[in-house]
Amino acid sequence: MPAEVKICGIRDAAALTAAAEGGADYVGFVFFPPSPRYLTPAEAASLSATCPGGPKRVGLFVDATDDAIAAVLAALPLDILQLQGTETPERAAAIRARFGLPVMKALGIGAPEDFAAVEAFAPVVDRFLFDAKPPPGAALPGGNAQPFEWRLLAGRDIPRPWLLAGGLTADNVAEAIRTAGAPGVDVSSGVERARGVKDPALIRAFIAAARA
Repeated sequence: MPAEVKICGIRDAAALTAAAEGGADYVGFVFFPPSPRYLTPAEAASLSATCPGGPKRVGLFVDATDDAIAAVLAALPLDILQLQGTETPERAAAIRARFGLPVMKALGIGAPEDFAAVEAFAPVVDRFLFDAKPPPGAALPGGNAQPFEWRLLAGRDIPRPWLLAGGLTADNVAEAIRTAGAPGVDVSSGVERARGVKDPALIRAFIAAARA
């Protein structure tokens, strides 16, 4: 089965169109103000409306309050809530119950012991995203173009669907999928021509490479 593909940090119509026409399964809108990929709820709603249908919409939140999530959902429908911060399993469960949407929890991986969190989160989330741990002093919890050792995932029993992220590009995504046994991949900085600026050609190339 071809790997699922998520293009995260979409900020303009050309990038959204490229993701949709390329056959991406998911597009991510970032609702974390420090990020160069941040959108307001109104901006995300206007952007999403330019491409009806198409990939599922994922909202990325970092330690967000219920009010902040509710404000986004009042502006546009989302298919999945991605929790990219220090949310606990209890907080993930509460968000899932409150909003009635699937939850994807991002976990930073740097060593085998980092997978210990999977057992705690598995009963209360629908998906995982395994990303590289942010480098020391990083302002962002993800989107730092940092890979991790993909072999840490090889043969590992993950009890929920999952995506691999962290430093992926069109040049290395096929190797990453093979090495990790990943059922899906997530990219942000790897399809940008400048920080926070997506390149439609790189998006199409990434999707094609992941599917190949």
